[in-house]
Amino acid sequence: MTKTRLGFIGTGTMGQAAHLRNYASLAECEVVAMAELRAETASRVASRYGVPHVYHDHRDMLAREKLDGIVCIQPFTHHGQLLPEVLRAGVPILTEKPLAASVAMGERIVQAAHDARTWHMVGYHKRSDPATIAAKAEIDRLKHTGEIGPLRYVRITMPPGDWIAGGFNDLINAGDATPVLLDDPPPADMDVDTFKDYVRFVNYYIHQVNLMRHMLGEAYRVVFVDSRDVLLVGESASGVTCTIEMAPYHTTVDWHESVLVTFERGFVRLDLPAPLALNRAGRVEIFRDPGSGAPPEHIRPELPALHAMRQQAIHFVRAIRGEMPPMCDSVEALEDLKLAREYVRLKHKVRAS
Repeated sequence: MTKTRLGFIGTGTMGQAAHLRNYASLAECEVVAMAELRAETASRVASRYGVPHVYHDHRDMLAREKLDGIVCIQPFTHHGQLLPEVLRAGVPILTEKPLAASVAMGERIVQAAHDARTWHMVGYHKRSDPATIAAKAEIDRLKHTGEIGPLRYVRITMPPGDWIAGGFNDLINAGDATPVLLDDPPPADMDVDTFKDYVRFVNYYIHQVNLMRHMLGEAYRVVFVDSRDVLLVGESASGVTCTIEMAPYHTTVDWHESVLVTFERGFVRLDLPAPLALNRAGRVEIFRDPGSGAPPEHIRPELPALHAMRQQAIHFVRAIRGEMPPMCDSVEALEDLKLAREYVRLKHKVRAS
């Protein structure tokens, strides 16, 4: 098959470590161009990864290159200004999470994709981890069969830790300065301190907000938050209780992220590796107690040594080719921003009281 032609906008820290190194290794695509504001860094990155065409400005790249898809790795606080312009090229794009720094900017991006008759995949890479895929399939099966009772509870825990896991060790940075970019305007309904808290929350915890909906298989709402940034409690559309534990403790040289999905007589547990760990999938544990004298089962399937960021790259290319839908598009990602806004509003009401 003809290789999928990709262009990159931004090859900084995450652009290199989480994305470019993965796309450059895929046989089914080729990175044919990149736009990077830092000239010397751009030259060195292009040389390492074999990118033939380098542009200082993304507008020049979009005008001169015929692309099948664009990987646009920029600060999310700049998405509202940048992405509508990029989407006018009419080809699929992938960005890092979150969708934007406000609901209003997120709505603007969603509308721009609709107007351009294309789609925008948001980089919730945890959905692409082989362990998440296996766990989600088993959860859906158990919900369908009802063999261990109804779904009762979902708990996600992600204490702060070493999320990099050596993933930045081979970054290229020539030391040339990055021009200052203007941030998107803050939402009209938040004061300065509330908006800062909102940006902090979506920057670090929006993965878990999104993963919760993915595991539940349905929408949920925020019903309680504590004032110490430890706990968020939600309730799903069908009444399932769900919690996100944000910072119950800290680690320094490890990463402890897990998802526990419980049924009446069993559970599915997912343990995820540090986001930038290479060639390492998560782990899945399944416990089923069917009752009626049948013996309980405790299963820990062996999974391939594949990491989620590379799998996400594969999934984006396959979506461009029409072989699968995007793992999470901007329409769904907008719901995460709305949930985050409710979390922050509830939290500040708690503090005010």
